[in-house]
Amino acid sequence: MKRKLSILAIVGILFFSFSNQVIAQGDTTQTATEEVAAPAEEAAVEEAAAPEQSFHQQLKDKFIEGGAPFMWPILICLILGLAVSIERIITLNLATTNTNKLLGQIEDALKSGGVEAAKEVTKNTKGPVASIFTQGLMRASEGIDMVEKSVVSYGGVEMGKLERGLIWVSLFISLGPMLGFFGTVIGMVQAFDDIQAAGDISPQVVAGGMKVALITTVGGLIVGMILQILYNYLVSKIDSLVNNMEDASISLIDILVKNKIAK
Repeated sequence: MKRKLSILAIVGILFFSFSNQVIAQGDTTQTATEEVAAPAEEAAVEEAAAPEQSFHQQLKDKFIEGGAPFMWPILICLILGLAVSIERIITLNLATTNTNKLLGQIEDALKSGGVEAAKEVTKNTKGPVASIFTQGLMRASEGIDMVEKSVVSYGGVEMGKLERGLIWVSLFISLGPMLGFFGTVIGMVQAFDDIQAAGDISPQVVAGGMKVALITTVGGLIVGMILQILYNYLVSKIDSLVNNMEDASISLIDILVKNKIAK
C-alpha cells in the first residue's frame, strides 16, 4: 500500500507541476497573439533587443507546438515510467544487505543461542537475503537437504518481488516511441491534406504538419532513451542482488554444517 501511495504521489507532483507550467505558457502565448501587432520596424527592434530564450522555455514552446493530443500521452508515459523507476530504485537500494556482517551475526548467534537466536537476528534484518535465511533456519531441524530446498524455493519468490514493476517500465519504453511515430504519421497526413486543399506544395503549406510530425517523434524517442537507461540500471541492480542472494545462501548452508546445526 505504501509503495502504491508513493508512486501516486510522485506521478501527481510531476504531472501537475509540468501541466501548470505548460498551461501558463499557453495562456501567455494566447494573450500575446491577441494583442495588436506593432509596426514592422518596432517588431524588428524588439526582437533584436529581446534576450535569448532559455532551454526550459524552448522546451515548453516545442511541447505546445507539437500539439496536445500527441504530446500529452508521451508526457504521461514519461511521468509514469519515471515514477515506477524511481520507486523501484529506492526499493532495490533498501533491499541491499551487508551479507558478510549478517552471516557473522548469524554464526555468533548459533554459537551462543542456537537456531532460535539466529532466527531472531534474521527476522530483525530487512532485505530479501535475511528473509531467505529465515526460511532456511526454520528448516534446519529437518536436515541440510530441506534447508537447501527451502532456500532455493524462497529465493525464487524474492526474485519475483525484486522484478515487480519492470514490466511497466518496459511497456512505457515501447509505448513512448510508438506514440511519437503515431504523431508523425498524423502530421504527415495533415501536411498532405493541406497540400491538397491549397493546391500548392510551398513550405508555408506543409510546415505545420511537418512540425507536428518531427516534434512528436523527437519527444517519443527522448522518453524511450531516458526510460531505457533506467531500465538497464534496474536490471543490473536486480542481477547483483540475485547473485548476492545465491552466494549468501551457500555461505549459510556452510555455517549450518560447520556448527553441526543441520546434517
